[in-house]
Amino acid sequence: MQIPVGISACVLGEKVRFDGGHKLNRFMVDELSKYLTFKPVCPEVGIGMQVPRPAIRLLQLPSEEVRLVDSKNQDVDYTDKMVAFAQQKVSQFDDLCGYVVCAKSPTCGMERVKLHIPNNNTIPGGSVGIYTRELMAQMPWLPVEEDGRLNDPVLRENFVFRIFALNDFYHSVRDQLSANAVVKFHSRYKLVLMAHNPVAYKALGSMVAHISEWDINEFYLEYRLQFMAAIKERASRKNKTNVLMHLQGYFKRSLTKEQKQELSDLIMSYKDGHQPILVPMALIKHYLREYPDPYLQLQTFIDPYPEDLKLRYGL
Repeated sequence: MQIPVGISACVLGEKVRFDGGHKLNRFMVDELSKYLTFKPVCPEVGIGMQVPRPAIRLLQLPSEEVRLVDSKNQDVDYTDKMVAFAQQKVSQFDDLCGYVVCAKSPTCGMERVKLHIPNNNTIPGGSVGIYTRELMAQMPWLPVEEDGRLNDPVLRENFVFRIFALNDFYHSVRDQLSANAVVKFHSRYKLVLMAHNPVAYKALGSMVAHISEWDINEFYLEYRLQFMAAIKERASRKNKTNVLMHLQGYFKRSLTKEQKQELSDLIMSYKDGHQPILVPMALIKHYLREYPDPYLQLQTFIDPYPEDLKLRYGL
């Protein structure tokens, strides 16, 4: 089953930019299209702007309000139309598991979009595109990433992982909402949470332990928010090393002294930055096939997404 993901239409290759061009992202189209169903949106075309069209930009007024205006004539203001379009569009996105937006766009940019002031100077740090601002405000749990940042292997892996995790959450929990479904889901992601955010690992564990004290629908919403915030934190090498050592502990009665030492050496080599995590993980998977453990076999940390995406090669 393919996973629904929103995307700026230009990033999918549609020629909808102000100059009639596009910003096709090959990774999205060539690799992720095998697993994702893209829902393309061009907010500027969505509010009736033509292709090609005059450039627009973000303008901060003296009141500190940010407006979306024509680059040549700041009296031509598209802000209210864009906000209304965004709110209407986002209301249709309940099933989305992620969103890829176009960097630097005054409508779609996620960060550091040029922010002008009336004298044509820009404000350091920039702002967020009007459409994406509404998207992230209404759906704070949704994985959102810019096309350009996906060239970073760490950001790419984290973003794609969050898409698969949210899709798993929807199919495992939302579609059959119950305390039992939550407990099973949370159990599968314990090692993931240990790697990404040990503090959240404890907080969410306590939350799940007291699920009977919650209204199940309120719990669902709060858990989704906290879980997705936790895995947004990039898993550090230190935390992942701790998880690898935790995994190693499950085989202490099965392995010989030499096998234990070999695995320990690979884990330490990863910790020191000499090996990608795939190296110790390959040996752990080998031992898991030889010495099956029901708990470990369910852990998402071991196989968080399809192997052919090769996302762990650079980690």
